[in-house]
Amino acid sequence: MTFPFPMNKHLALFALPLLLVTTTASAATLEFYIGAYTKPGGNRGIERGSLDTTTGELKLLGLAVEAKNPSFLAVHPSGKFLYAAIEEAGGAVGAFAVQKDGTLKHLNNESSKGSGNCHVFVEPGGKAVLAANYNSGSIAALPIRDDGSVAPASSSVQHVGSGPNAGRQKGPHAHSIYVNGGFAYACDLGTDDVFIYRFDAAKGTLTPNDPPSGKVPPGSGPRHLAFHPKGGFAYVCDEMPSNITALAHDAAKGTLTAIQTISTLPPDAANANKNSTAEIFCHPNGKFVYVSNRGHDSIAVFAIATDGKVTLVENAPAGVKTPRGFAISPDGGWLVAAGQDSNSLASHKIDPTTGKLTPAGKADGVGAPACVVFAAGK
Repeated sequence: MTFPFPMNKHLALFALPLLLVTTTASAATLEFYIGAYTKPGGNRGIERGSLDTTTGELKLLGLAVEAKNPSFLAVHPSGKFLYAAIEEAGGAVGAFAVQKDGTLKHLNNESSKGSGNCHVFVEPGGKAVLAANYNSGSIAALPIRDDGSVAPASSSVQHVGSGPNAGRQKGPHAHSIYVNGGFAYACDLGTDDVFIYRFDAAKGTLTPNDPPSGKVPPGSGPRHLAFHPKGGFAYVCDEMPSNITALAHDAAKGTLTAIQTISTLPPDAANANKNSTAEIFCHPNGKFVYVSNRGHDSIAVFAIATDGKVTLVENAPAGVKTPRGFAISPDGGWLVAAGQDSNSLASHKIDPTTGKLTPAGKADGVGAPACVVFAAGK
């Protein structure tokens, strides 16, 4: 594996109840968690870090908890719990309690009802965590108990279908899942669909919508999704051809309709066929959308027009090798990128007017980082 507005994907990053902020006379520090791939002698689980919001300085704060391949993370809206995609053949969701010092206490693991869980999302009400299984092409919803642990799946769905790329689209590959209003949306790289489900958070049930999906161009391999913070539109990073697809979003019906697809790379990019996109987020002001390019090792910055269509502003060097994941600080001031193959993080100051990125801080020595999520505090 190459490896809403009502409420949206960015709840985990932008709408947390209170940031874990340490202030001094001249600086404020935001703490974050780092999901990663683990191995003997390398990363042992979920790490912690901090960002100085005055200078952009990054610091590594050490291991939060041991876990095996916690490749994607999501914070509970209460800020009291964190959930991880345990990316193993069996597929699991890991539940953790946030301790007073910012470390994590493991609560339990529960089956994601598939193989290769690579993405988790906590629905805005905090009643369930949803999971996407890449290898098996399936999704699941798991209830969250009062103590933060996860119960066995209340609903699961096996995707079906294929795409034109014989090497990567012989069958379904669910790559991510999100909740927006009363709907769940699952990007499937193998079928070129963003599958849409009516989601009952109280019952934890997933029911196919009508229509059942939004389509991206054939061979796109949709990976991750971002809803516009003011509603009306959504954006998908298409992994295989390195594109971004803009879609019109009808929140009442749950539908997604593609309106534009353009490259995330500059016209003169070398070895474009060796690049793949990874992560995508809208800026909280709704003016920009950001996509990470692995191979070109850049962050593509797009301006969003009133009709939802996008225009490339710049391809900013990511400052790391293979920027698999990144996060935007809740105030929209900073972007922190995770370099899976450089074992490092890099911070960038975001210009709120132009969307452009200015490099700031760097932190080395975190093994195979794949995801960054900002913490919530007390």
